[in-house]
Amino acid sequence: MTLPQRAKVEAAPNFLANLDDARHFFTEQDETSAPARFRQLRSRLREMVAMLTWAPASGRPARFLSGHSVQARMRAERVLALAAQAGLPELREYVVEQHVVLYAHSATEVVLLALKHERQLGYSVS
Repeated sequence: MTLPQRAKVEAAPNFLANLDDARHFFTEQDETSAPARFRQLRSRLREMVAMLTWAPASGRPARFLSGHSVQARMRAERVLALAAQAGLPELREYVVEQHVVLYAHSATEVVLLALKHERQLGYSVS
């Protein structure tokens, strides 16, 4: 019996910037609880990464790609450009408590592209 190949998971600079933004937001909301809340988010993200190494397609299809408005298409184009830069064909979302992670993947590689709170309208992409 052979074990399935593990995918390599990396974080794009944009994802790391979004994670830092989340940490700052936690601090602005409540400085006392921010460190614990941020540790919990990071812990859940580590669990997600472990899952993605074994099952890169385990997230849901990226919902924003089905938008029909001009704004939705413009947001989708920016994110599709990030995926193209990563050279990965599939875009998916993984829900981590109140956050959604956008990632691009193939069978052997995963790149975390962006992180947003579920109440944010779109991903912050540069």
